Amino acid sequence: MKGTRPRLGFPGIVQMNLGFLGLQFSFGLQQSNMAPIYTYLGADATIMPVLWLAGPMTGLLVQPLIGALSDRTSTRIGRRTPYFLIGAVLCSLALLAMPFSPALWVAASLLWVLDAANNITMEPYRAYVSDRLDTAERPLGFLTQSAFTGLAQTLSYLAPSLFVWAGMSADAVDANGIPQVTRVAFIIGAVLSLSTIVWSVWRVPELPLPAEEAAAMRAQPLSAGTAWRDFMDAVREMPAPMRQFGVAMLFQWYGMFCYWQYVTLSLARSLHGSDSAAALRDATLVNGRLGGFYNFLAFLAAFALVPLIRRLGVKPVHAVSIALGGVAMLALPHIGNEAGSYLPMIGIGIAWASLMGSPYVLLANSIPAERTGIYMGIFNMFIVVPMLVQTVTMPFLYGTVLGSDPRNVLSLAGLTLLLAAVATLRVRAARQP
Repeated sequence: MKGTRPRLGFPGIVQMNLGFLGLQFSFGLQQSNMAPIYTYLGADATIMPVLWLAGPMTGLLVQPLIGALSDRTSTRIGRRTPYFLIGAVLCSLALLAMPFSPALWVAASLLWVLDAANNITMEPYRAYVSDRLDTAERPLGFLTQSAFTGLAQTLSYLAPSLFVWAGMSADAVDANGIPQVTRVAFIIGAVLSLSTIVWSVWRVPELPLPAEEAAAMRAQPLSAGTAWRDFMDAVREMPAPMRQFGVAMLFQWYGMFCYWQYVTLSLARSLHGSDSAAALRDATLVNGRLGGFYNFLAFLAAFALVPLIRRLGVKPVHAVSIALGGVAMLALPHIGNEAGSYLPMIGIGIAWASLMGSPYVLLANSIPAERTGIYMGIFNMFIVVPMLVQTVTMPFLYGTVLGSDPRNVLSLAGLTLLLAAVATLRVRAARQP
């Protein structure tokens, strides 16, 4: 979108990104609860990556398509807003149903719906920030999204423990072994997912398209053919910094997917030396508290990163941040008590804050404004492809190289984040304003 954009200021930027609170609460529930839910329903640790296949597959298929379509959508309420609302409704319905899953295949199927819904919303939301804010406000815009990610996931990770502290029983489960506290957390997530998106698009509506952009869109109407041509053109003309950053994205998201899938199982081993159901329930609550802590740190760190990025640039700040996360993941499996486990969460929180904001600052200043949606969708392929690689390779690595020990998976995650930091320093980033 060309032309001068009206400055929103901090209050406006907060309101436009409030929808990220609901969106990331949903992601936080997945990260902290899907491995336990699958385990309660009878899944083996070796096949855990396959059961998480929904995220990378739907991201690979949905986000580039939705990004291309949203660039060419023209409605009375905007070009990105219809996708926000459709995704939020589907996400809420899937969240309501997930903790009532009677069998493993039902939970796995619902995760496909949930991830598809989140992906319908995600990249148009990224593009919405780039559309709505001028260059000077974009770092604050994207890092405010990162901050809401930290806050939302703090709440989602802590929710089961908060319910236990409020008097609910941690051992109260349904016939399938799914705890009641998990059910309540998912119901709250369903409400937040829809209500926060509606608030954001109501309070900070999209700007109307410039006349020349609207005319160009009318000349080539929205269709699968135009979306595919836009996608192929964008791939061929991809900016150099975006291509170069793909290596760092491969390592950092491979590591994060390893961490989310196996951290609860790792904690059960390191804290209890056991894989029993009781050890897993306790480890799930501990992981919720640890995850809440590192996500709250990410909430704070996201704002602290803004002046650092303005002064030093995206590349060095991001490299140091994810290196801290790598060191933390290497350390966590060797800590045998909950109190000591909070120290590595500092590094993971800083890394997570940067992961959710810094790459998009780099990207937004490197791509043509009229192609923001499709490039945000393609950029997400740099996230989901590493997740697919992890899904394919981990079943082979887990029993042989990693000794069927989830603690070793966390060590592998730490090494890949350190490699990502090195790869980030090799990116020739666009000059930052």
